[in-house]
Amino acid sequence: MDGLLLARLQFAATTIYHFFFVPLTLGLSIMVAIMQTRWLRSGDEADKRMTKFWGKLFLINFAMGVVTGIVQEFQFGMNWSEYSRYVGDIFGAPLAIEALLAFFLESTFIGVWVFGWDKLPKKVHTAAIWLAAIGANISALWILLANSFMQEPVGYVINEAAGRAEMVDFFALLKNPTLWVAFPHTFFAGLTTAGFFVMGISAYHLLRKQNVDVFKRSFQIAAVIGLIAAALVGLTGHQQAQHMVTTQPMKMAAAEMLYESEDPAGLSILTIGGEDPIIDLRVPGALSFLSYNRFDGLVQGINPLQEELTATYGPDDYVPPVGLMYWSFRIMVFAGTAMVGLAALGLFLLRKKDFALPNWLGKVFLLAIALPYLANTFGWIMTEVGRMPWTVYGILKLEQSVSNNVGTGALWLSLIGYVVLYGVLMAADVYLLTKFAKAGPNDEIHETGQAAEPLIAPGMD
Repeated sequence: MDGLLLARLQFAATTIYHFFFVPLTLGLSIMVAIMQTRWLRSGDEADKRMTKFWGKLFLINFAMGVVTGIVQEFQFGMNWSEYSRYVGDIFGAPLAIEALLAFFLESTFIGVWVFGWDKLPKKVHTAAIWLAAIGANISALWILLANSFMQEPVGYVINEAAGRAEMVDFFALLKNPTLWVAFPHTFFAGLTTAGFFVMGISAYHLLRKQNVDVFKRSFQIAAVIGLIAAALVGLTGHQQAQHMVTTQPMKMAAAEMLYESEDPAGLSILTIGGEDPIIDLRVPGALSFLSYNRFDGLVQGINPLQEELTATYGPDDYVPPVGLMYWSFRIMVFAGTAMVGLAALGLFLLRKKDFALPNWLGKVFLLAIALPYLANTFGWIMTEVGRMPWTVYGILKLEQSVSNNVGTGALWLSLIGYVVLYGVLMAADVYLLTKFAKAGPNDEIHETGQAAEPLIAPGMD
């Protein structure tokens, strides 16, 4: 493998590992704040136990996310130094603001919240968790601002003498249209992840009739938030797709395996066989509707877009991996649709006064914890891989971004090291979350140090 491919694999691995933790941190911080606000108003001991239980799981996940995020940022100077040199004047600003403002805000008030139980006034202590949640989501905003520049560069000029891009309008970065379709989508994805995480673990305890007063409440809160957030993920995703058709039409064409332009364009249900498919099932006009909110309208295909981009930017392969894009989009949409249906079913069951989960459905909710993780991961794969061959769309290509003085041996060593290290961290995170999730809101159980059993046990019925 050449250095470029190894550098890409390393960044992909660390990003996917890191984004395993991020959405849960974003959403669970808000849910814990909502739970504590409920306790502040009710004074009910069950609400306090619920808040502390989910807060403990939030803290475990947050700690793992910090570790993986720091290593990810180091790679801009290690493997991607040419990228950092070329756009560092622009890209570095939001990363610095994220660290100095949002992350410090989040970390400071998490500390206040952790050590402030029964020491601070209840209102001040509740404000601390809200400020931590706000800090976490503002942190995501600044990271997405940096990423949005890569998707749709604005507010810059190319300094030919210095050989790099330079910022000329910071407020143009803040107003970047890609940012304001990406941030709501990420925000609601975080809430959806947290909603299904809470519903799944609550279902586990409800099936065993453990701490029913606590877990019925948390299931109710999570079902409401999960349904609303999952529906809004779909709506904001629709807006994102429409913007993508305008700014990066090749990404949509690859995601639909659409090789020739169509008007009206059909949305693929199942396409197998590439440019000459043996199976090509499409909903007539649906892709045009996805793109323009009407059942007609031209959607450009891969082949004419390749010709157009070649004429604009010069000879190169401007087609991302079509199979990966096609299936990433479908996994994301399938997972999102399933989550809307499950959350709606959970709310329907909550209408009953004698609310109880059927055994089979409780197990489904437990397994459904994986759905938002699938959607998040494949959504990011589609977003980032679909930009190929660009690092910064229309300005800087991948082969121009990689470090020139990092050998393949060092890349192999660091790639294997990161994958192994992050695998250990992932296993530790799952172990700790499983252990404390199984223990329930009983502090004395948390201190036993006993090994965790799988959440789905063979004899569970």
